Amino acid sequence: MDVGTLTRDAVVVVVAYLVGGIPWGVIVARLAGGPDPRTVGSGHTGGANVARALGFRFALLSGFLDICKGIVAVLIARLVGAGAVVEVLAALAAIVGHSRSPFLGLQGGRGVSAGFGGLLVIQPIVALLIVPIFGIVLLASRYSSLASLTGSAAAGVALVIAAALTNQPPVYYGYAVAGPLLIWLFHHDNIARLLAGKERRFGSPPNAR
Repeated sequence: MDVGTLTRDAVVVVVAYLVGGIPWGVIVARLAGGPDPRTVGSGHTGGANVARALGFRFALLSGFLDICKGIVAVLIARLVGAGAVVEVLAALAAIVGHSRSPFLGLQGGRGVSAGFGGLLVIQPIVALLIVPIFGIVLLASRYSSLASLTGSAAAGVALVIAAALTNQPPVYYGYAVAGPLLIWLFHHDNIARLLAGKERRFGSPPNAR
């Protein structure tokens, strides 16, 4: 691999991280004239906390834009012909950027929406199959964190199966493992609260901690 290719690939990953770091939850809050999601609930900028701060309509908008971050990250790698390895690295970089945004002092969300966006490009069928799993767990438990943890784990297993059955590049197995691992890592405090029975339920008041 020549220097030019390495440089291109590095630029793609850095751009993917910066795209992932765009704080749509904060931007939407400012445009809507509502409270910054970092000042309520969990203090994160993901969809569940945006819903607490601004309501479901703006949470849907913010969530859609966060999903687009993962989509754009992988598409950039694909459009420049960087290959499957860089596609996966770009998808992972978007997850990290979403959760550790350079524009928010390395704060952000949990990486779920960006990770889902990346999966939509890498293996769209698996992504669509995960949606009802997420929805069922959320409706049954009212814990968005539990739905995210369950959905990401299921996505990892399903991606391994799909990649094996459809002869996709083996590096996609890496996304099946590393993507959910990052999402679980960024949910570490949620996991602790779930185990302690102190986790916030979806739809809880904005001042719920």
